[in-house]
Formats: sequence, structure tokens, C-alpha cells
Amino acid sequence: MSRKPRKTGSRTAAKPAASKSLKAATKRPRQPAAQGHEDHIEERIARALEAIAAGMVAASPQASNADALAGADAFVWHPDGRLVPVPRVSRVDLSLLKGIDRMRDILIENTERFAFGLPANNALLWGARGMGKSSLVKAAHASVNADRKVAGRLKLIEIHREDIESLPALMAQLRASDFYFIVFCDDLSFDGNDASYKSLKAVLEGGIEGRPENVILYATSNRRHLLAREMVENERSTAINPGEAVEEKVSLSDRFGLWLGFHRCSQDEYLAMVKGYCSHFGIKLDDAELEREALEWSTTRGSRSGRVAWQFTQELAGRLGVRIKAK
Repeated sequence: MSRKPRKTGSRTAAKPAASKSLKAATKRPRQPAAQGHEDHIEERIARALEAIAAGMVAASPQASNADALAGADAFVWHPDGRLVPVPRVSRVDLSLLKGIDRMRDILIENTERFAFGLPANNALLWGARGMGKSSLVKAAHASVNADRKVAGRLKLIEIHREDIESLPALMAQLRASDFYFIVFCDDLSFDGNDASYKSLKAVLEGGIEGRPENVILYATSNRRHLLAREMVENERSTAINPGEAVEEKVSLSDRFGLWLGFHRCSQDEYLAMVKGYCSHFGIKLDDAELEREALEWSTTRGSRSGRVAWQFTQELAGRLGVRIKAK
């Protein structure tokens, strides 16, 4: 009889222990599930906030660019969507560009037609180094923009060679504007397996949207077809169909309706450039001495060009104590 209470006591003690373990077992899996649900909600909120922030960033450059276009005549394009105004453009007066009269007249006429809303061609200025290709583009823009009929509606936008792939984004921003734009790329060329030229081809001709009517492209290059000679020869030697491979590369330059070739200047043209600079900036020196020093300078440089003439003018002005100021 004394053993019976011991058995009932053990049974009653085991029931609360079992119930506690059962409750603990049922409570434990609920905590991770609730925590995971809360993490999922927080993740969705974070994604929504990021999307809103990205939309604000994407919209802000276009709004600010639209406001800034009226405040300057020239801009530099950045691939993040910004158009940075250029307060003072580094340019040479159109009258100082010697030895390129024919190219000057053709580009000015093409630019005037474009600024007046008439059909005009994209232009490729190619040829010898230092002969005023980029200087002519900037001078032509300033000359045409000063016309009372244009009244400052012609804008110059420079895009760097390495940012060519962002050209479609720039065109999308400019398409709806009331201004006219010269998109200018200096020293444009392509090497090796660079495929960014395809973005330029699509913008010039061939894309669904095409080039906006208020945008024209001016590019300068030392290469007529924008490609290195060895690159073209390599395509001929390695391609299954050499003709088609070269056509794919060379067809880019065909998208420019206007080709303007710049060649090395003669000695007389070089001296005319030097004398034009000296007269413009008030640098006085005997003609015979000026010619002798200018020719000696070009001999040490191994070439004659507008750039060499300008570098000599800067050297002479500094030596004579004459300050060179834009007029």
C-alpha cells in the first residue's frame, strides 16, 4: 500500500513537465517566422525608397538642364546626364584662321542653314594635326550665333570621345528643346575592338528614332575613316569576307554628309598665320626678324601648322612682355 502514492505522484509530476515542453516546442518555431515576415516588409520598404530616390535623381538632371540651356551658349556633356555650362569658351577669332578659307566657308554655310531651320549635314573635319579643325568648329558656332536672326538659339555641346556610348541619352534630352544644338566631338577615332562606334552610327543614321531635327554633329579626327590604318589592314587579313569586315568599320565615316580635309600648310601660309596673330594682339617686331624667328621655331618643331604658329606667338609675346587677351 505504501508504493501506490509514489506512483501517482510521479505521474502527476510528469504531466506538468510534458505540458511545458509541448508549449515550448509550439512557441519556438513562431519566432523565426514572425521575424522573417518583418524582415520581408522592411526589405520591400527599402526597395520602394530606393526606387523613389533613383527616380528623383534621374529626373533632376533633365529639369536642371532645361533651365540651364538658356543661360549659356556652350556646355560639356557628362554621361551621368548633366550638361555643365561653359562660361567662357576657349576659341580663336574666325579672322585669325588662315589657309583654310574653303573649309571655313563651307562649314559656316552649313551651320547657318542648320541654325535657320534648313536641312544641313553632319560634318567630319579630318586631316593634319594643328591645322585648326576644332578651332574652326568653335569659331563657326560663335560667328553664326552672333547673327541677329539666330539670336543666341544655337548651342554648342562638347561630348568627350570616351562618352560616345551615352550619345543616345543626350539626344533624348535635346530632342524636345526649342534650341538648336551642335554636338561636337574632338579627336574622334576608334581602335582595336572598340564597339562604341556603333552607338554613333545609330544616332547619325539607321536608328529607329534617328537624329533629332534640332541636333547636328560635328567631329574632328586625324583619320579620314576614324580608324587606324593597321586596324583596317588587320580586318582585311583575318576576316572571312575582308570586304564586308572593312565596310562595317569604314561605313561610320560615310554617315557624315560633309567631309572637310585639312592639309599641311605652306611656308607662306604659316608666316601669314604668325603675322595675323601678332597684328591682332599688338605684338610689334621687324618683319624680317619676325619671319626669321618664326621659321626657326617651325624648324625646331619639325612642322608648320596653325598650332605651331600660335605657340610661337605665345613665346614671342612672353619674351616681349605683351599680354595676350581675348578681344
